[in-house]
Amino acid sequence: MNEQSAPAEAPADQYVLILSCPDKQGIVHAVSSYLFMTGCNIEDSQQFGDHDTGLFFMRVHFSAEAPVTVDKLRASFAAIGDSFHMDWQIHRAEERMRVLLMVSRFGHCLNDLLFRARIGALPVEIAAVVSNHTDFAELVGSYGIPFHHVPVTKDTKAEAEARLLDIVRAEDVELVVLARYMQVLSDDLCKQLSGRIINIHHSFLPSFKGAKPYHQAHARGVKLIGATAHYVTADLDEGPIIEQEVERVGHDVTPEQLVAIGRDVECQALARAVKWHAERRILLNGRRTVVFA
Repeated sequence: MNEQSAPAEAPADQYVLILSCPDKQGIVHAVSSYLFMTGCNIEDSQQFGDHDTGLFFMRVHFSAEAPVTVDKLRASFAAIGDSFHMDWQIHRAEERMRVLLMVSRFGHCLNDLLFRARIGALPVEIAAVVSNHTDFAELVGSYGIPFHHVPVTKDTKAEAEARLLDIVRAEDVELVVLARYMQVLSDDLCKQLSGRIINIHHSFLPSFKGAKPYHQAHARGVKLIGATAHYVTADLDEGPIIEQEVERVGHDVTPEQLVAIGRDVECQALARAVKWHAERRILLNGRRTVVFA
């Protein structure tokens, strides 16, 4: 008779702690000692002290063998957070962030994010898609995701943004992604969703503004095609940068080929930014970001 194999041990619960605070001695010791005393094991730890701002940033992925809840971890860590004046969060590592996508009439980034989420390449749950046009209603519907048509005009902007916020609250959305959403958000909306909106745009700004920027770039013989993913602030296209991607091009590339290359780099930069945000790898550092990729 074959011996029965021992039952496999249940996998330990996984958590992520992120924090920022004024830099001083003892932060890493306090965090690691807390995790040790609570029976947790550090799986991965990254930290950065910024001499320019005097701030310290840390991300710790840890596991807990003993039964524990995220609420208990947060409650027991609060005293350490207070003693070091930390801005901190603890989340379950396997928690899939609820995301809302916004799009207008360029669908490459929307299509890319929908597919990546479907195959598990992005640790997110796309709760809904909002658009000021109906072009991609069928595409979104094919993924079984709610599509909300919210038209925007100069006279209805406030009403449209109020409806957007209603959807964000109703769907318990943590992150809004402007996947080529071609409307300028109000200062008030940017403040209400501060640190929770990511945008993507080509990196020709401010040199080539307005319509057909790739054609303008071609006329000037540009040799690098780039894209920038950043958090949205009241300063248009000037929020803290998360990720950038570039592609070198030659003199023989047509404007249409530049546009195609631009679509690819926009998709790549935006997907990485969304992934890193969903994995709690980004911490704001004034007008910059710390990215523990």
